[in-house]
Amino acid sequence: MVSSLVDRDLPEHALQPLTKLKAAGSTNTLYRLGPDLLVRLPRRPGGGASIIKEARWTPLLADALPIAVPQVVTVGNPGFGYPENWSVTRWLEGEHPVRAEPGVEPGVEAAAVRSALAEDLANVIGALRALEVPADPGPELRWYRGSALAGFDSAVRTYIDQCRTLDGLDVDLVKAEVLWEEALTLPGAQGAGPDRWYHGDLVAENLLVANGRIVAVLDLGSVSVGDPTVDLHGAWEILDAPARALFAAKLGVTEAEWLRGRAWALGIALGALAYYWNTLPERRRDRLAMLRNVLDSYLD
Repeated sequence: MVSSLVDRDLPEHALQPLTKLKAAGSTNTLYRLGPDLLVRLPRRPGGGASIIKEARWTPLLADALPIAVPQVVTVGNPGFGYPENWSVTRWLEGEHPVRAEPGVEPGVEAAAVRSALAEDLANVIGALRALEVPADPGPELRWYRGSALAGFDSAVRTYIDQCRTLDGLDVDLVKAEVLWEEALTLPGAQGAGPDRWYHGDLVAENLLVANGRIVAVLDLGSVSVGDPTVDLHGAWEILDAPARALFAAKLGVTEAEWLRGRAWALGIALGALAYYWNTLPERRRDRLAMLRNVLDSYLD
């Protein structure tokens, strides 16, 4: 089916080898097309909307960000039994950063790598925040992750209840609930300040590193405008405590912003564990590290 779609919409690449990749998340199935291209097909009904959105806003972000983003070569049409729009992007080399396991003291070299990642991640988020926001963003550029933290309350409480039923999840969910309830009293938790651009999912699987530096950010289909503190949540997955402190200082966030970002990390990690515990083991391990880093940072 994918070969037929490529042959129809990108006939100049019809003879290129097509290989399904193991590295596929919950949003898209990925195929490498020849040496230079990547085919991305949404896995969920309605996912073609994020493909179109990504193609529309990628040029703006490519000019603004200090690292690479996937260049969209074409947006394909439905066909041959596949109902969604899909895309072909340029292939980007790199590896995903390694999660920061809680309680593990890094060596000197690993600590230096974490510090470099902290600076790079802060530069990416800072560049996003500096972008001019459209006067009328419209619904396409609105997402729940950029809304008030309080709007996530019901979902997080459901995730906590669901996590209590997971066999083998060894975390303090009582502490998680207390941390979440305290976060709802933070300044800005009921409604933050002016809109800013944010990525919404700056975690390990959406970042590429080479030689210890972040060189690309992936999956721009969720880029939106709103409260950008959600972009702090990935720091709890890929950075240890000293690197997180460096990251927060370089970005210049207030204490309330930092703690709201930590609350987003808590809620997003709980949601991923509740939903993907038995289906995406690598994502489960990443979000479990995120959750444990958050809980380890919380003083009762």
